[in-house]
Amino acid sequence: MATESQTVVLKVAMSCEGCSGAVKRVLTKMQGVETFDIDMKEQKVTVKGNVKPEDVFQTVSKTGKKTSFWEGEATSMQAAAPAAETPAASTAPEATPTSTDA
Repeated sequence: MATESQTVVLKVAMSCEGCSGAVKRVLTKMQGVETFDIDMKEQKVTVKGNVKPEDVFQTVSKTGKKTSFWEGEATSMQAAAPAAETPAASTAPEATPTSTDA
């Protein structure tokens, strides 16, 4: 019945504590959120829990802040794969844009 725990990473335009406070308020109220981290310097919001990436995106967007999925992060991948954080390029086939030279 419950979805798997996921990690969703968003880029959110936050210029002040008020901005991050608005994001914090909506995430605190959102059902399924276990933990979240707001990094104002990086403009990055990381949410972990039994949530759908689209739902997190919609919830954060309601703050009026420009919101997008963080490029290069596996937003829809299951958080149960700790090996996904290894720098090995073999796990990401799209990391080789020019594979014509053999």
